[in-house]
Amino acid sequence: MNSPANALNYQLLRLGAVLELERRARAAARDELGFLIVNETAGVVPYQQAALWRAEPSDGERLVLSGVASADRGGPYYLWLERVFAALTEERASEIRADSPRVVVPADLPEPLASEWPEWFPAHALLCPLRWRDMAPAGYLLLGRSDAWTDNDCQLLDALTGTFAQSALLHRQARKPSVVQRLAARKRALAIGGAVLLAVALFPVRESVLAPAEVVPVDPAPVRAPFDGVVGALRVEPNQAVRAGQPLVSFDETQLQTRYEVAKKALDMAREEYADTSQQAMSDDRAKARLAMLASKVDQDQAELAYDEDMLRRAQIASPVDGVAIFDDSSEWIGKPVVLGERIMVVASPERTQLQIEVPASSVVSFTPGAEVVFFSNLQPDRPAYGKLTFASYSSTAAADGVISYAFRASLEHASALRLGLKGTAKIYGPRRSLVLWLLRRPLTVMREWLSI
Repeated sequence: MNSPANALNYQLLRLGAVLELERRARAAARDELGFLIVNETAGVVPYQQAALWRAEPSDGERLVLSGVASADRGGPYYLWLERVFAALTEERASEIRADSPRVVVPADLPEPLASEWPEWFPAHALLCPLRWRDMAPAGYLLLGRSDAWTDNDCQLLDALTGTFAQSALLHRQARKPSVVQRLAARKRALAIGGAVLLAVALFPVRESVLAPAEVVPVDPAPVRAPFDGVVGALRVEPNQAVRAGQPLVSFDETQLQTRYEVAKKALDMAREEYADTSQQAMSDDRAKARLAMLASKVDQDQAELAYDEDMLRRAQIASPVDGVAIFDDSSEWIGKPVVLGERIMVVASPERTQLQIEVPASSVVSFTPGAEVVFFSNLQPDRPAYGKLTFASYSSTAAADGVISYAFRASLEHASALRLGLKGTAKIYGPRRSLVLWLLRRPLTVMREWLSI
């Protein structure tokens, strides 16, 4: 093995990597330099984490972190690094702000930054000032890893940080033509373009919103469970025409019938006991004293029997009105346990329909009753139906898809031609507004929420 030769090759490779990184730093654009410094330096000197603090950031980002395209300014790691750099770069830390890379330990930081160090950064850290000649540092590069730093690492980083500082300072000193000079060169074209843009911005357009819609009945009669039980059978098919009083749903009567028989038997026994005690009361005072209690028991058993009879009658649900039975597949209901008040189906007239529109809260604009509505069904989108807005909900609720929406209803022309349950897309027209307000409606909404106005 030729260990000296291998070591020489390794040093040559590192030197070549340094030269290549310096070349890339000089050629890097203004917004690419910070990303290159914190990420590509690892090809020369290995480390686990890197953070670059820039004295005068050009793009608003003072801190650039390794491993991410954009740092989370509100994150705890970002805020901790800001306080660390503030502590390391203040005037009283002149010993740490040397011209060459310097090892930093938690003891160099005040509490609680020192105690939080193991949570956010590796044990061995190196602070490298980006200084060129006698100018003020363009920033500071903080590197961290689990192994101790060597003199070779510090020498290579010293050479690199000088190049990084030079590139950063050149970007800072680069001057662009002033805005006034550029505008003066294009005065006439800008005037014409501004006039056209103003005319287009003030052009009135109608506000409109597209939202999912469904044809629903007007004043439907819900059929709900009269008690907690199990659905035994459905006597009608979905969308079947029914008449008032026609049986619709039958509940499982096994448990109800058993309770009825038990209550009936208990009533017979109470009546017999009352009759026997009545005969004994003629000669026995103790039996006479029990008559009132036995009479109360008979009344209680009669009430329980009447309640069980009523439950058996209510186990058969009839249609409250004439119309069409609207519900899902009957096989999904048979044998399904339901609770008191749970809706099983609705009975509605197919001739009286309206449009139910769910408009997301983020898209709602000012709609007045009577606003124009156009409905495009999924079956025949080329044949829209027209109508007028009749109702707008006061508050928003979660729609079937989980989106917070406002409910709107509209009456349609020739509504009888649209079958119940037909879905599609509705377009609601609002008042006329200038084009610029229509285009900026959502950006202004987001800005208002962001500013908490």
